[in-house]
Amino acid sequence: MSSESARAGLAAPRRIQAVVRELGLDPEQVLPHGHYIAKIPVEELTARAAAPDGRLILVTAMTPTPQGEGKTTTTIGLGDALRQLGKRTAICLREPSLGPYFGIKGGGTGAGRAQVTPAEAINLHFVGDMYSVSKANNLLAAMVDNHIHHGNELGIDPRRIVLRRVIDLNDRALREIFVGLGGVKNGMPRKDGFNITPASEVMAVLCLAQDFTDLGRRLGEMVVGFTFRDAPVRATAVQAVGAMQVLLRDAIHPNLVQTLEGTPAFVHGGPFANIAQGTNTALATRLALKLAECVVTEAGFATELGAEKFFHLKCRTAGLRPAAVVVVATAKAVAYHGGSKEDGGLANLAKHIENIRHFGLEPVVALNRFDDDQPADLDRIVKFCARQGVEAAVADHYQRGGAGAIELAEAVLRSIERNRRRKFRFLYEPGQTLERKLDVLARKLYGADGVDYHRSAANDLEMLERHGFHLLPVCVAKAAASLSDDPARRGRPRDFRITVNELRLAAGAGFVVAICGNIVTMPGLPKVPAAARIQILPDGRATGLT
Repeated sequence: MSSESARAGLAAPRRIQAVVRELGLDPEQVLPHGHYIAKIPVEELTARAAAPDGRLILVTAMTPTPQGEGKTTTTIGLGDALRQLGKRTAICLREPSLGPYFGIKGGGTGAGRAQVTPAEAINLHFVGDMYSVSKANNLLAAMVDNHIHHGNELGIDPRRIVLRRVIDLNDRALREIFVGLGGVKNGMPRKDGFNITPASEVMAVLCLAQDFTDLGRRLGEMVVGFTFRDAPVRATAVQAVGAMQVLLRDAIHPNLVQTLEGTPAFVHGGPFANIAQGTNTALATRLALKLAECVVTEAGFATELGAEKFFHLKCRTAGLRPAAVVVVATAKAVAYHGGSKEDGGLANLAKHIENIRHFGLEPVVALNRFDDDQPADLDRIVKFCARQGVEAAVADHYQRGGAGAIELAEAVLRSIERNRRRKFRFLYEPGQTLERKLDVLARKLYGADGVDYHRSAANDLEMLERHGFHLLPVCVAKAAASLSDDPARRGRPRDFRITVNELRLAAGAGFVVAICGNIVTMPGLPKVPAAARIQILPDGRATGLT
């Protein structure tokens, strides 16, 4: 029995072949990684291209708090509940990063009785996808520097290399470094730095790629820097794409595991939710939709960040249409954002309900219950949602697993029927300018009065227009703790503007990142990191991992 199952008082997990059969797949065609993990070849998606899709359910949230709202546990609990109701269900999650796991946030596999298993394996090395992304990214970086060292025929300006190396750990000392020191044999000295692996554009590319061919095209479109003549240099120019594809050859196949209750779960890809789309791979989601009636997935952060990127970046790219949206709320989050007042925490929740309606969908509110919640507080929030015309359900999946989310699952199924009559829509068109797209997002989703541009961002905008990148979709990186770009402004801020400090090109992923505020792409460790609590016992078992 797995340690997670034992702690939850559940039966031992099924062998992965049983999970594969539940989805209607042939166990002989999958790629097993031990007893409880398997990769599903992308050819299984190709073979089912003409099959109908199941219903896609997105789990998002109100504005985050330091304690978290429980999007992952809600995603898992909802999936387990739908399966208990007789629906053929699959869950789609991102792969956790070692950086947060050893830092302060912890793992990304859920909690309590709402977990995916084997949690320790998933949170640690899993199947090596993170390493493949790191190696592909760093190979490209090495080939750029090698090209410069051996004559620089492309005329790459070392001062304008935008590709950074990556590692899947938190290490603030690597944010700004110098490379090429020690003489001419070691290359040209220049300033460089590291990002954490989930912040790599290679990760974003992997998560949006439609197949092997599209993966290669997107990798080739990556802009690594600019020449002395101001021309963009792509990965194809340094002849790195073929080798990068080889390194990602296994990583492209979706990973299948299960929840503690045995619900099939695809855990694949792990882009950050601030400077990337913050969702699992399009391939895993599309495959799950071919294999299940209901597919539950999540997007990082709240509706104005995670859900917006899920809709505009992932759904538009992969041709997906969500059937239902769940907004996770907690009594603690309502209190944190100003309490149960129309201008406080309830106003924050109301804004996120409004945001989903902007996309033409009617959401369901999942009120994730904590042990010390007061019934009166929960009842007050449910009644508030009713006044907003939204169905809300109190969920206790942390303590009770799928049984604790049955009411939520039933509300979601009713929402799917209601949304059948509604038309899902985007808030901007692809051909609109970056300025127009940012203005629409700021005004409609954040509640801002408009957008201002720092001088450096204005220069970036001029460069993007000069090279024809100004029509790409936008991926906003801003404070997640507020609807504004100031994390101190809780609730539903009014009378503010968004300031764009920088625009970063991610041509392979197919978007431009708008940096609003001080966004860090290489986190640091806290004073007492989680890694300090981890120990190995004499029998090889680990403690402190969860």
